[in-house]
Amino acid sequence: MSAVPQGDPRTTPLPRLAGKVAVITGATQGIGAATAKLFAAHGAAVVLNVLEDNAQARQTLSELDTDKAMLFEADVTDPAAIQRMVDAATERFGAPDVLVNNAGINVFNEPLALTDEEWTRCFEVDLKGAWNCAKAVLPGMLSLGRGSIINIASVHGHKIIPHCFPYPVAKHGLIGLTKALGIEYAARNIRVNSISPGLVLTAIAEAGFAAAADPAAERRKQTEILPNKRIGEPGEIAYTALFLASDEARYINAADIRIDGGRSQLYHE
Repeated sequence: MSAVPQGDPRTTPLPRLAGKVAVITGATQGIGAATAKLFAAHGAAVVLNVLEDNAQARQTLSELDTDKAMLFEADVTDPAAIQRMVDAATERFGAPDVLVNNAGINVFNEPLALTDEEWTRCFEVDLKGAWNCAKAVLPGMLSLGRGSIINIASVHGHKIIPHCFPYPVAKHGLIGLTKALGIEYAARNIRVNSISPGLVLTAIAEAGFAAAADPAAERRKQTEILPNKRIGEPGEIAYTALFLASDEARYINAADIRIDGGRSQLYHE
């Protein structure tokens, strides 16, 4: 049996992200908060990007199992603010070698009822925001000679649900951005991948249930159409991000991983 090569991920002890510096956008709650906590538990220095520095953001920061964490208020649609965040992270921890583009918003409407402002806001946050962050961290990653960018896309980037326009258009674009950047920088040891979650129990999902005429019935309906008869949890997305951020996934690039309990494979509801 041949020896395991030096530097092979199989020789690397836990924690799985020791020595890495990770920027996570939209880190206040849900998938972003779960990812920040998990990354911190696995040894990463973590930068929590939030739109607003508030009590909830501070609570998330206090729950991280590390003293190597910082909170930074910056709108992902503002390239200058994002650059200031990356500069601050670099000064404190070193250049980020992991980016999780999690910040996003739902914009759902019928196409002809959609306003120009809604269209612009959707693409500014869900697509251009991810590019603003990637553009800010890429020079440092290139200098380090390594990096992993993880874009949180959606099953909406694969399947279309009526009356959800233009959100799926932006998410298709985000998956396209993932593939294009992944190929562009593959030879420089920078990997770019995306995760496409299905229904996950986040504050946005809970608000959607609450807005229904019968919240309990809507929750049951959404649960029953899932093959495994349960809704996903933020931590289940976070563990996939952990894998993609680690050296264990060093040969995975320009790929999208769907996490939806198999829902998108069904032919009918």
